[in-house]
Amino acid sequence: MFAIANETAAQSFWSSHLLGIGTFSSPRTTDLNGDGIKDIILGAGGKELTPSDSAIIALDGSNGELLWRVAARDQVFGSATLLDIDQDGIKDVIIGGRSAVLKAVNGKNGDLLWEFFPATELEEVRRAKWYNFYNPQIIPDQNGDGLEDLLVSNGGDVLVEPYDPDRPVGYLLVLDSQSGKVLAQAAMPDGKEIYMSVIAFPNANQDDLIVVFGTGGETIGGNLYATTLSDVMQEDLSEANLLASSPDKGFIAPPNGVDVTGDSILDIVAMSVAGDILAFEGKSLKPLWKTTLPNTEAYSSLAVGYFTADSIPDFFASIAQGEWPKLEWNRQFMINGSSGAIEFTDSLGFYQTSSPVAIDLTDDGRDEIIMSMNYQQVNELYQKFFYNMMVAIEFGQHEVQQLGETWEGSNISSTPWLGDLDGNGMLDIIHCHSTDLRHTYTFNGLRIHRISTEVPLRSPLPWGTYMGSQHNGIFQQQK
Repeated sequence: MFAIANETAAQSFWSSHLLGIGTFSSPRTTDLNGDGIKDIILGAGGKELTPSDSAIIALDGSNGELLWRVAARDQVFGSATLLDIDQDGIKDVIIGGRSAVLKAVNGKNGDLLWEFFPATELEEVRRAKWYNFYNPQIIPDQNGDGLEDLLVSNGGDVLVEPYDPDRPVGYLLVLDSQSGKVLAQAAMPDGKEIYMSVIAFPNANQDDLIVVFGTGGETIGGNLYATTLSDVMQEDLSEANLLASSPDKGFIAPPNGVDVTGDSILDIVAMSVAGDILAFEGKSLKPLWKTTLPNTEAYSSLAVGYFTADSIPDFFASIAQGEWPKLEWNRQFMINGSSGAIEFTDSLGFYQTSSPVAIDLTDDGRDEIIMSMNYQQVNELYQKFFYNMMVAIEFGQHEVQQLGETWEGSNISSTPWLGDLDGNGMLDIIHCHSTDLRHTYTFNGLRIHRISTEVPLRSPLPWGTYMGSQHNGIFQQQK
């Protein structure tokens, strides 16, 4: 048994209950009110194609009280990008979602700084042919105003029938972070849609950024590409490197930049919807290994950590068993980063797309996984009841233990946040789930927990939240 996974070591410090909304978003944290404690930012809202007065929310990290909220014309499913746009010393929030919602709001008070496409009517957005915005990445200043800018993908028409191949093309956009103005707009080279949050990192020569993106979706094939930021700025992706193709299902989960060859150059690791995990050498972009996770589909992203005894980072996936739309259970796999070999499997929990996070809980130099898990109970009348918990997985002894309490409701796709909110050197966890006991896909109540533990944080966490602790899909080597 490892010490974290018990009721005395992990207790809710506060729990905030928000009525009438739900979330697909994963928490981000920064100090918004200047009290020295990090606060929580989350995208939220109601059902798809429905406006909400609480589509972006900020909670006080000390007590869970609402600091501010921002309305939007549709769900904000993205996770916040944090950048001090107005240079007041408080990071501001850039976050996107459905129906071309992409807003920059003042971190201190929630006031709107800019909005990509101001409109209230959804038909106005559709006529302009803008669709979902995914998680923006901060990139170097592109227009000479002295402030870093944004790279973001847009695409995915929710109203197109599932197997209809006639879909609007997706785009990579470079935006001025001060105004939201489009600096560059580049169409997908294969003319397909995009649902992926892209990543960008320096190439081997450090003279440009590699941009990794994928096309296709749940029922439409797609491709995985690597291009350069320079080509995006030229609005031409025709020379993008084709890394992989998936004929029947595309690439949705954000990829990772991580050194799996030990040469100090970031390699590319990505996962297709069809359950293939693929690694590519960062300098040459040649394939390194491919691992197929049988009878699965992947909509959540990989966690990266040191799960085996060597110095090469490894990967952990918690993804759906079955084929869309019949996805009822999750399966878990730990993959050796050196070889692609599967070294751990399990089948834990009812379907969700929350991603795992990684931390060394036992101080033995090997990381454990923390992940959200849904389960259901059926009574004598065949009524279903849904519950959510967090579990910790230790790979040395292949132990799986519950972490903290069991809550009524389920988690659709919100990845937990790990870190130190108040600077006391101990692990805090932020975790979100719905409050509906009888149904899973609901937006009628949201609970957000701050869980305080007695686990000391001895070094920065490289993978403590969705897309890593820096929110950019990049794993920084620790060993």
